[in-house]
Amino acid sequence: MVKKLVDALDSVLLGKHDSVELLVMALLADGHVLIEDVPGTGKTTLAKALAAAVGADFARIQFTPDLLPADVTGGAVFKANTGEFEIRKGPVFTQVLLADEINRASPRTQSALLEAMEERQVSLEGERHALPELFMVLATENPVEFHGVFPLPEAQMDRFMIRLSLGYPTAETELDIVRSHRAGRPLAKLGAVTSPEGVLEARTCVREIHVDESLERYAVSLVQATRGDAGVRLAASPRAGINLLAMARACAYVAGRDFVNPDDIQRVFYPVMEHRVFAKESAPGASHAILSGILSQTSIPR
Repeated sequence: MVKKLVDALDSVLLGKHDSVELLVMALLADGHVLIEDVPGTGKTTLAKALAAAVGADFARIQFTPDLLPADVTGGAVFKANTGEFEIRKGPVFTQVLLADEINRASPRTQSALLEAMEERQVSLEGERHALPELFMVLATENPVEFHGVFPLPEAQMDRFMIRLSLGYPTAETELDIVRSHRAGRPLAKLGAVTSPEGVLEARTCVREIHVDESLERYAVSLVQATRGDAGVRLAASPRAGINLLAMARACAYVAGRDFVNPDDIQRVFYPVMEHRVFAKESAPGASHAILSGILSQTSIPR
């Protein structure tokens, strides 16, 4: 199932196999994904392709400055014919939600997703409404625009299990992309290769992947090290360690193993940690440099 899912996404997003695998890992680890990159690199296409390949319900919200929280979660609507209010659920009640250009909306609207992402429920008019068991938020943002955008607060960044950056394709890959669009959009031809039930079964298997105590301590040591670094303004939270091990389990599962090894933790380390650790310096790559030093200085279990 995993191979079919990865192959299906690879057929739509050419030349980004590592990003595709990380997205599938996040799906299996029951996490949300922030995709940050310049326009036209396939962020929206990847989100739509994932929903299509899984056969999941899909909804898209185009975040704009005038978007209101009720446009995301829904709310009470007055029915003139009955004289009563009726709860109308918003687009967040789906299985795969694309929050497109999430940093264009106000912080108030962005925060409407916090409860849904963390607790898998939405409170409407004093009542709690559960979201589907398979619920995943894929948010996109453009990092190069500074006018008319609202940076995501640290608390919301921490809700995303990983952050991906797709980047520009190579010349050969871009040529393949151009050729693949001759007969129409490849996404339109993509069919389901699994089902939401299949994903939920795989998640159960992922949670049963064995993690040795030494590797649990290794993951905790990596997270703890961010709190003692002099160059860090905001260190990683305990949620970072939880997500690091969850992604490591999913990485082992994708590799066909029933146990986690140090390479699994190291592979998912940057996608899990980089958007959670904020350096005192604002220079590009400052957080990555700090994490690189932590990863190289922390002893690996043998």
